[in-house]
Amino acid sequence: MNDPNGIPDAARAHRKGVLLMIGAGLCWSTGGVLVRSVVLTDPWEIVFWRSVFLVVFMIGVLTLWHRAKVFEKIFEVGFPGVLAGALLASTFFFFILSVTRNTVANTLVLMSVGPFFVALSGRIFLGERVSLRTWGTISAALVGIVLMFSEGLDSGRTIGNLLALGVPAAFGLNVVILRRTHASVSMAPAVMLAGIFSILVSLPLAWPLTPTVRDFVVLGIMGWVQLGIGCVLMVVAARYLSAAEIGLFALLETILGPIWVWLGFGERPTDMALVGGLLVIFALLLNGLLGMRERSSPG
Repeated sequence: MNDPNGIPDAARAHRKGVLLMIGAGLCWSTGGVLVRSVVLTDPWEIVFWRSVFLVVFMIGVLTLWHRAKVFEKIFEVGFPGVLAGALLASTFFFFILSVTRNTVANTLVLMSVGPFFVALSGRIFLGERVSLRTWGTISAALVGIVLMFSEGLDSGRTIGNLLALGVPAAFGLNVVILRRTHASVSMAPAVMLAGIFSILVSLPLAWPLTPTVRDFVVLGIMGWVQLGIGCVLMVVAARYLSAAEIGLFALLETILGPIWVWLGFGERPTDMALVGGLLVIFALLLNGLLGMRERSSPG
């Protein structure tokens, strides 16, 4: 079935999902430059305040969406929602614990295997077929990311490496839950639950709290825009994209993050990093265009 402009519904839905995930990636990618903008140096306190603002944001969003039924919608997510929230919260901590035991370059390279985790999880748990086009795009993107950080890699430490792998593993399982439940229940409350879990874990480790007024402004942006809007966009995008495609577009966080730090603080990536970033962006754009072309083909 087509819309009035002659675009098939499948192509229109896919395009909407692509745009939503691009928006999510853009939001998530601001994390590095925002962290550099705060006075706080304790990563646990950054996680705590960011999560506080995230929870406030999600309460507002859920109230706006569901009005008087907001509590009913929160309880509707049940165990899958609690699990999704816990998995999302764990990605906050895996990253912090990894970079405190490892180089940032090693952590980011290991996190970049996220599309493989997401695609495999979707294949195993949802039976979603992963096309050769998508596998090819994942491979090209991974090559680009390795190029980005190849000049800064070292052997790292075993514990730090394992913790870094926890980020894409938890993200992949979270996407599976979103994909499995999107048709029957809104999983947006799971994002709020992730913030609550994060607060409970980080507060004892962050105490005593010492934020400045500047910190509150920046951390508010982190909680509302970087995490809040980013996660909401991903939840909605899960209605229209496969798990593998969600994992692919999530790579925008890894690619664009260093660029914002470069523009904001003059930390220029190496030439090899720029080449790798362009390769990843090209692979993502090509995958999105080919996907929309397939869905717009007759039959």
